[in-house]
Amino acid sequence: MLTRRLLLAAVPSAAAITRAEAATDSFAAFLAGFRAEASRAGISAATLDRAFAGVTPNAKVLERDRHQPEFTMTWARYRNLLLTDKRFAEGQSAAAQNRAVFAAVQQRFAVDPEVIAGIWGLESEFGAHTGDFRVVEALATLAWDGRRAKFFRGELLAALKILEHGDVTPAHMTGSYAGAMGQPQFMPSSYLRYAVDFDGTGRRDIWTSRPDVLGSIANYLKQSGWRAGEAWGQPVALPAGFNDVQAGRDNKRPLSDWAAQGVRPIAREWKATAASQAALLLPDGAPGDAFLVYPNFQAIRRYNPSDFYALGVGLLGDGIRA
Repeated sequence: MLTRRLLLAAVPSAAAITRAEAATDSFAAFLAGFRAEASRAGISAATLDRAFAGVTPNAKVLERDRHQPEFTMTWARYRNLLLTDKRFAEGQSAAAQNRAVFAAVQQRFAVDPEVIAGIWGLESEFGAHTGDFRVVEALATLAWDGRRAKFFRGELLAALKILEHGDVTPAHMTGSYAGAMGQPQFMPSSYLRYAVDFDGTGRRDIWTSRPDVLGSIANYLKQSGWRAGEAWGQPVALPAGFNDVQAGRDNKRPLSDWAAQGVRPIAREWKATAASQAALLLPDGAPGDAFLVYPNFQAIRRYNPSDFYALGVGLLGDGIRA
């Protein structure tokens, strides 16, 4: 039986209604101001109408933004979570199915297929998981909410420029709660700088076109300084009593210097020349996994400035190539 008490509990309070109305009015005012800004930047009224049709503050976006997990993950856990046998198998299958595309992309951009595959695999599991948030609504919510508002306003304007160009419709412009889009998980500003129309359709489609996805990742790496035919790094073994104070990305030395100290490749040979600049990484400290990383490691880090991420990309790509 529905009692008066239950009925009252089910009805929002006047204060809650007032807060909701105030938020709605605040968001509407934000959109009106932003539309004017976007119009001055050259975005047409038709694009603005399509982009903002039905857009409201997205509570799920705010919840995820405000409750991001705060914990320190070890390299061992990161590696076990992301570099699974399943992901390597899926990567090898995806590479085989798209071998001709990888070859064409490599010929144009001089970026090795394995590193492209490594990024593709970590960002979206080779296109399987790209996010289903409407990018314009997610970015508008974050730009209105205030935390990092300037950053998200810039990304929202970049998203509108993409729509103005006609590369994608608002309904198909989907991604993560923070606006990272498509299979490479580009933010809109990165899309404008690096996305390419590799298949020649007249649209840069990083959502469904494999050639555009792989070409765009390759272009990002090329513009980030990728050196064709060179390795990102490799696992190494350290001699007993090695002084681990020498570890760190900023301590670059010729590979010959590390070899002289007894550092040895776990593979049968070095993947760089004796003169190559190399840094030693101990992601979990000593004892633990050890890597010598070469200049291409920094190109991967420009895609995502995390040592764990760059190591994961390199190892996944090596496993897919093998």
